[in-house]
Parts: sequence; C-alpha cells; structure tokens
Amino acid sequence: MRIVVLAVPGGGKTTIMRYVQKDMPDVKVVNFGDYMFKMARRLYGIKDRDEMRKKIPPDDYVRLQEEAAREIASIPGDVLIDTHVSIKMRGGYYPGLPDDVVKLLKPHYLVLFEFNPEVVLSRRMKDIRGIRSGRDIEKPEEVEMQQQINRLFAAAAANAARAILRIVDLRFPESHPYEHAEVGAREIIKLLKTS
Repeated sequence: MRIVVLAVPGGGKTTIMRYVQKDMPDVKVVNFGDYMFKMARRLYGIKDRDEMRKKIPPDDYVRLQEEAAREIASIPGDVLIDTHVSIKMRGGYYPGLPDDVVKLLKPHYLVLFEFNPEVVLSRRMKDIRGIRSGRDIEKPEEVEMQQQINRLFAAAAANAARAILRIVDLRFPESHPYEHAEVGAREIIKLLKTS
C-alpha cells in the first residue's frame, strides 16, 4: 500500500511517520523532497531543499517531480510518502502533487494532517535554530491559508489519482509531548492494517 502523508512545513509529518515505523518497522518511509533534492543538487547546484522552490524554474521543477514519482512508485511493499501538497513559491502556491505526478505515484490514500498554526510556527522556530535554517518566517494567518490551500490541492490530487483522501484534525492542545504524532501515527496504522 502507498500512502501519501501531507501537512504544512513544520507540522510534524516526519515525526508521525517515525512513530508509525516504531510499531511497523517493515513500512518504508520515503521523502519526496529528498528524491527531488538529489537530482536538483546534481543538475542545478542547489545547496539545500528550501532553495529548490526559490531557484528552479517551474518547468524544470515539474520534471524533477515526475522523475521522483517514478522512482518512488517502483518501491515494493507498504510505503509512506512524506511530501507537501502545496509549495509556497514566487508569491503563490505551487501544487506539490499535480495530476501527472500523483498518477505516477499511484497512491491508495492521501492523508492530510492539519494543526493549530501557532503550534506549527513554534515547531518551525526549532527548525530555524537547527538544520533547516533556510525556512521562511510566517504569521499564523499565512499558515492557516496554506492549510486551506492544502485541502483544495489534496482533494484535486485524490481525484486525479482515484485515491481516498483522509483529513486528520490535530488542532487540539496536546496533553503530553508528541501526542499529535501518536494520534497521527495511529490513523496511518489503521489504514495500513486494513489493506
């Protein structure tokens, strides 16, 4: 089974998938952006993933997406695909899963996680101080706008791929650290166990 896992940058997708792998170690987790970055570094001299959306022309970006999708679709077994359904680019939003790309991935499910924008911004601040120092600083309203765009783009991608879209609301206050990751992981595990 292939499940595409979606959220705004800094939401916690990667942590959710780590929790899935704790319970189901045979599940493979692949990061769509990492596949694209390997090619972008070689072809365009891109130095980090955040630089890709700022420096690569849209036509070239599409080619990178398609090639990454082909490679990922060939991975056997249960696969979680960590990616973004919308990418802030040049004053607007670019589809992270355009029709051609999502069809190449052949997902069974798209799972979109939504968070309180303040929590996302707090998590991003940790990233800015850490390894993802190229991240943009946004306001809560901008994060919420991208979450709304994500819903629209995710519905379009699910339609194009004939996949099931599952939206998981993780806006509730956590009663303990990583509760969002635990709840999110349980949602994905339920889907994997029904296959």
